[in-house]
Amino acid sequence: MKSLENLDPKSIIVRMPNWLGDLVMATPVLADLRERYPRAEITVMCQDNVAPLLENDPAVDELFCVRRGKSFIRRIGERNIVAKLKNGTYDLGILLTNSFSSAWRFWQGNVKHTLGYRADGRGFLMTHPVSFSEKRKEQHLVITYKELLKPLGIPVSETKPRLIVTDREIKEAWELVKRFDIDPDCNIIGVNPGAAYGTAKCWLPERFAEVTKNIIEADPKNAVLFFGDRSHKELIGKICVGLSNRAINMSGQTSLRELLALIKICSVFLTNDSGPMHIADSLDVPLVALFGSTSPVATGPYRQSQNIIQKKVPCSPCFKRVCPIDFPCMKNIGVEEVTAAVLSKLEQSIARRT
Repeated sequence: MKSLENLDPKSIIVRMPNWLGDLVMATPVLADLRERYPRAEITVMCQDNVAPLLENDPAVDELFCVRRGKSFIRRIGERNIVAKLKNGTYDLGILLTNSFSSAWRFWQGNVKHTLGYRADGRGFLMTHPVSFSEKRKEQHLVITYKELLKPLGIPVSETKPRLIVTDREIKEAWELVKRFDIDPDCNIIGVNPGAAYGTAKCWLPERFAEVTKNIIEADPKNAVLFFGDRSHKELIGKICVGLSNRAINMSGQTSLRELLALIKICSVFLTNDSGPMHIADSLDVPLVALFGSTSPVATGPYRQSQNIIQKKVPCSPCFKRVCPIDFPCMKNIGVEEVTAAVLSKLEQSIARRT
């Protein structure tokens, strides 16, 4: 196998992960590639539902958005993807997904040099398949993504996940908040009570409600924005019942770019293990992250690993979607502890602003 260390690609394509949080954790790869190949054209291929996250990223020259389809529409989409790959005449392809289909597309698209992990029986489709590190289960996913670049002579760097929010977007976020009669001098606390993988990752709704009540009563300048997609609207609606009008349900009401900007203006972000947790972490928004069924070793907040609350119970982490027993990992996290953690982070955040 020919070494890639002396490769000087003019055109690079990077297939990014499909999940929101995984894509955020993969962003250091883009920064490292840009530093190593400053003159190369870097195209990022990702699903259209997460692509807006990478708008304004200085490492990206082009966003190549793909959409999941079914049957006939999917077949048309596959042909269009392969055609675009062929037209791109890419010198180098980086696969941050582990699926057979992603490697198959690069192979069909005649990407000259392809680099990805051996997974799903796809090694023969890549020119440079890489074996996973023996420490994979003991290290953060950010490091696992970075290690894929070693064959290019790019060492594992200290680059951290990042997302870019513009000043204009931040201004528009404040304008959006004002529509809910929230004072622009208020302290915004973001709360994300849902998660995409299942209820086993989610703290109890009634406890989110209690913490919210405590936060609002702690200071008349405190306002809480609840975040989630349309599937979380009912959940958050129930949490907000009986709370002050300073608790606002934003679920399903924002675009992904608006979500980024609203999270950016938060003084603190309280969240389950989720995609929005990684968004807040990448934006340096102070976190209180609640973990139960999952492990923060691989997918915890990369910048703020010290801001995790997780209780040791024999069955955790189990990585199940639904808890089959009495949910001890989350029930052992108390309202008082979370309230104190959020208010402490809020005090620190206010002190930094003044």
